[in-house]
Amino acid sequence: MVRRLPPLNALRAFEATARHLSMVRAAEELHVTPGAVSQQVKQLEDLVGQPLFKRGKVLALSDAGLAALPLLSDAFDRLERAAAQLRTGSSEGPLVVSTPPTFAARWLVPRLEDFQNRHPEIELRLLATRRLVDFALEDVDLAIRFGTGDFPSLRVERLMPEAIVPVAAPSLAAGVLTLADIAQKPLLDDEQHSGNQIIPDWETWLACQGVKLETRLRILHFGESNLVIQAATAGLGVALVWRSLVEEDLKAGRLVQLLDHAMDTRMAYHLVMPSSRSGLSKVVAFRVWLLETAGKGPNLGEGSLAGQDS
Repeated sequence: MVRRLPPLNALRAFEATARHLSMVRAAEELHVTPGAVSQQVKQLEDLVGQPLFKRGKVLALSDAGLAALPLLSDAFDRLERAAAQLRTGSSEGPLVVSTPPTFAARWLVPRLEDFQNRHPEIELRLLATRRLVDFALEDVDLAIRFGTGDFPSLRVERLMPEAIVPVAAPSLAAGVLTLADIAQKPLLDDEQHSGNQIIPDWETWLACQGVKLETRLRILHFGESNLVIQAATAGLGVALVWRSLVEEDLKAGRLVQLLDHAMDTRMAYHLVMPSSRSGLSKVVAFRVWLLETAGKGPNLGEGSLAGQDS
């Protein structure tokens, strides 16, 4: 694809002038004369076919100039970071990681002390959100995402497969000797997942286990996974959850995996990033640590592309 761009110097002259609303100050920043700045701005206006400034006693942006300024400023900021990366092989600023909130709270954060001890020089910023970030528009280095691995045009590495497990507080688990006993207990429903069938609802799950329902189920509904796990820890009922989210609770004895039962799925957590970020030293350090912590030895090759759900 051939990019049809105006001359870079003309764009720089316009962007600096627009920020300062002064050709004199723009000239000082660019180390040229005000006349050179004026000439470059005029060249750009001729190329785009409309004025970018309202010229009078006070210089002001036209509507077209006002609309273009934030886009150009962002573009030059990105060019500056890219140039720094070319010079040093790294990128200034913190390592920005996007991750689902519950995974961050229950799996990632309890393990981050180890990463900080290994790499005290890296400033880490966690962006906890369920929203899929746009790497082209947002200053995010990498993301941890849940699904089947279908993240087009991004580098994707499978961190850990997921299984659905029934869990309860030890006091409640003591009375569960068979799968049928679970149906007699208060049940906790995660509407966030059961509503879109990521985790089956209780009726479906019990039916899959061959349990015939003889009485009406007692179900408490919650709208967020973390609340479901907290409710289970408090002894309010049995929860169906992703195993990785309760690893620490199981190890500490706050929860018990009932009957050691687990339902394997095609779902997994994945490390996702654009190829342009994969060579940054801070990204490499986090990737190696994350794969080791997830129980997978890091493969320092190029990794798989989305769609190859490995």
